[in-house]
Amino acid sequence: MRKSLAVFIIVLLSIKVIGQPGTQKERLEIAAAMEFSMNAELLDKYYPASYDSLYGGFLTAFTHDFKLTGPQDKFIVTQARHVWTTSLASIIYPGKSYFLASAANGFNFLKEKMWDKQYGGFYNLTDRTGKVKTSGNIVVKEAYGNAFAIYGLTAYFNASKDTAALDLAKQTFLWLEAHSHDKTNKGYFQHLQNDGTPVNRPAGLPVNNATGYKDQNSSIHLLEAFTSLYEVWPDNLLRERLYEMLVLIRDTMVNNKGYLQLFFTPDWKPISICDSSEGFVRKYKSIDHVSFGHDVETAFLMLEASHALHLKNDSTTLIIAKRMVDHALANGWDNDLGGFYNEGYYFKNKPGITIVFDSKNWWAQAEGLNSLLMMADLFPSDSMQYYDHFKKLWQYTQSYLIDHVNGDWYEEGLDKEPQRKTGLKAHIWKSTYHNFRSLNNCIKRLRANE
Repeated sequence: MRKSLAVFIIVLLSIKVIGQPGTQKERLEIAAAMEFSMNAELLDKYYPASYDSLYGGFLTAFTHDFKLTGPQDKFIVTQARHVWTTSLASIIYPGKSYFLASAANGFNFLKEKMWDKQYGGFYNLTDRTGKVKTSGNIVVKEAYGNAFAIYGLTAYFNASKDTAALDLAKQTFLWLEAHSHDKTNKGYFQHLQNDGTPVNRPAGLPVNNATGYKDQNSSIHLLEAFTSLYEVWPDNLLRERLYEMLVLIRDTMVNNKGYLQLFFTPDWKPISICDSSEGFVRKYKSIDHVSFGHDVETAFLMLEASHALHLKNDSTTLIIAKRMVDHALANGWDNDLGGFYNEGYYFKNKPGITIVFDSKNWWAQAEGLNSLLMMADLFPSDSMQYYDHFKKLWQYTQSYLIDHVNGDWYEEGLDKEPQRKTGLKAHIWKSTYHNFRSLNNCIKRLRANE
């Protein structure tokens, strides 16, 4: 196990790896295909087309053939993800000046329009001009959105060296510390009032209304954000919170079978409907199911956090990360065409797992590519399990997800949802973050021995 951890650290540092699966020729060919797609079929389609020269930030809604559509509301998650993508792209491709210009435009919109100058924290949603949008009469703030703000701001600091971005990232972390962090039970409250007060769960809500619950999705992206911030700001409190989130996700949110429980009470009791009828479960499964995409994504994010913390011989995290990918492959993988299904469920009176949503969304396949290749390089003796699945998933992605005519990825694989061919390419929940991060990480790993 110690040998595997050493390989893991080498891989993440993009230093030459011994014993990697696949021939050097094959790996370089896949890397070249991925880089072409990352540039011609993703980055070149979004940038600078999404640059909002009128109001700042990024335009977020495009048709299947990349024509602007809709009111162009601005969601903190999408805006921050675009800042992250363009910041990193400006480092990778310094000759393309519009990447850094786009990132700067996005940073200024975050700072001037989405940061609450009275109470602190980032607003969740504005219209295109930057006017805050409410839910009823409530101004909504969430830990999830503020996590992505930290992630984007840190990336922009790395690209621009603008200390104002780093200062705002620090300020956001400290705002979460003061308002969202649960000092009794650990972790973070997701839903916050305008002044940062956590939202308590009102009585009488249906079980699938997540208000007042803690959840895995905000937790894994707080982990991701804290990892990126800690790499440029090695603050002691930040380290404590990063480690706290790693342990909480690894030891509490991941169950014994190897998948993430999705929602929890504030004191970390899982929200489960497994004792209900199958009809009830299918109706309310949004609150309790197996999300294979989140599992393979979290495996990567945990190992990334462990590496940033310099945890030596962290076999516990490695074992659980591997278990999560193994569970997703064993239970959520399409053995015919390839790809991870969206959702599964362990019904009480049925053997094994049942696939309850067999579509294959774009972000889960992107995260799958990244984690499968990572596991293939960590465990080359299991290359049949990981590397062969990685190659099959890349083939699936090229055949059913990437639009080779209009660019970007369809929201769902066309094998299951052919109507997505003319669906929106971009909206406030779909941008460039998952697929750009995945392709970039895979390219670096595939070329580690070049």
